Amino acid sequence: MEKEYPLNNWKDYELIDSGNYEKLERFGKYYLERPEPKALWDKTMTQSEWDSLIHTRFRQGAGFGKSGKEDSGTWERIKMMDDQWFIRYNCTDGGPDFSLRLGLTAFKHVGVFPEQASNWEYIYGKTAALVSKAKAEKAPVPKILNLFAYTGAASLAAKAAGADVTHLDSVRQVITWARENMEKSRMNGIRWVVEDAMKFVRREAKRGNKYQGIILDPPAYGHGPDGEKWKLDECLFDMMKSVSEILAPSDSFLVLNLYSNGFSAMLGETVVKEALRLPDADSYSLSSGELALSDHFGKNLPLSIFVRLSR
Repeated sequence: MEKEYPLNNWKDYELIDSGNYEKLERFGKYYLERPEPKALWDKTMTQSEWDSLIHTRFRQGAGFGKSGKEDSGTWERIKMMDDQWFIRYNCTDGGPDFSLRLGLTAFKHVGVFPEQASNWEYIYGKTAALVSKAKAEKAPVPKILNLFAYTGAASLAAKAAGADVTHLDSVRQVITWARENMEKSRMNGIRWVVEDAMKFVRREAKRGNKYQGIILDPPAYGHGPDGEKWKLDECLFDMMKSVSEILAPSDSFLVLNLYSNGFSAMLGETVVKEALRLPDADSYSLSSGELALSDHFGKNLPLSIFVRLSR
């Protein structure tokens, strides 16, 4: 199992400290204190040292905390700061370069999950290789589908590499946020879809459409725009079987990211292998692992698991 962290030359983000079910982070010029159920250890810095840095802290509502249950809360402003601001991701020469608008939401999120940076790098690298091959063979531009796409960092990574990108989310306001990120990044041409992911994938399969890259970051629970219910435990395998019908059989890749505490990298890898009916052969590469952040004191905070298929 692999363990991956954001590149250490990302100037606009760092995890300063973690512990006592909280984390202290810097996003651009602002320092935020947020709940973190997986930070089981003690803080290294004192609370007064945290207080001297932070611009705002999230105060959880009843029901949020060690269990990791999502519940709304409020932000306590400590120092003056903007309600919205931008950060930039550009860590590698010739790699993905895009901007992300951040904001303080009622569910402690700010519009980006920094641990996903290594997925962005992977998506960019795989997409760039597919685009290069397509140009050499005078083939159509590779099509990339991003499901449960949130504010679109993965979509921007694929678009920066030259792909034809479809970005799907069930929340129209999130699509608007993602579009703003695209425009701020001086990109264009992403296809925006507000729809239930399962319905869209099944319809694409009926139409015979294929994608050279598919990215999924499904929540534990969710709803489509028309009230369709999503529960990860019950829906993931069916989703992956449907995805298998629209993923090109060669010169293609898949990235699955999972945040559910009940899922392991091995489980995710098995789901992908069985759903796609992958043979025991040398025709593909399948890997899995954890995405994590490391604070200034060397404490590693695992936050999600990934499964990647390349063939």
